[in-house]
Amino acid sequence: MRKNSVKTLVAIGMLSAIAYVLMLLKFPILPAASFLKLDFSDIPALIAALVFGPGAGILVEFLKNVLDYFMTGSETGVPVGHISNFIAGILYILPVYYIYQKVKSKKGLIIALVLGTVIMSLMMSVLNYFLFLPAYTWFLGMPEMSASAMRDMIVMAILPFNLIKGILTSLLFVILFEKLASWIKKQVPAKSVA
Repeated sequence: MRKNSVKTLVAIGMLSAIAYVLMLLKFPILPAASFLKLDFSDIPALIAALVFGPGAGILVEFLKNVLDYFMTGSETGVPVGHISNFIAGILYILPVYYIYQKVKSKKGLIIALVLGTVIMSLMMSVLNYFLFLPAYTWFLGMPEMSASAMRDMIVMAILPFNLIKGILTSLLFVILFEKLASWIKKQVPAKSVA
């Protein structure tokens, strides 16, 4: 049992490091909202969740954001973007984990990834409206955005960005999942983080 827990912690540490490196390789995908940058750092967290349980996925999301904040900082001085990224990651990986646990098949995985993308996109739209956009403007000392300006920003930039991010992350994950299937099956009995 002890061997499995050490193996799990090492795997979570490695997946967190990979997620952090992937987080550094970010790029804009919407010309109108170049401040929104796509990265594929949720993939290691998703692997951690499916192999070792949802707690492992959350831990990978947390560690990559803490590392990134301490290494690169934040334009606001406060980790608003990192908190947003952490919550978005959780909103993506947890539905995928719980749905896939109910329907363990390729079709189940695809359904889980689609629903994870939709849930993350919709919830992040709501959270951006009520929490993250107001926090950004406040910490940056910018004038407060009107409700209509925030709605436009969400509909024209944030919602499409999160949908595209979820779709691209899901497509890449499906390809990786097929390649890693034998490794994942060997790891599942070592599951210890819930």
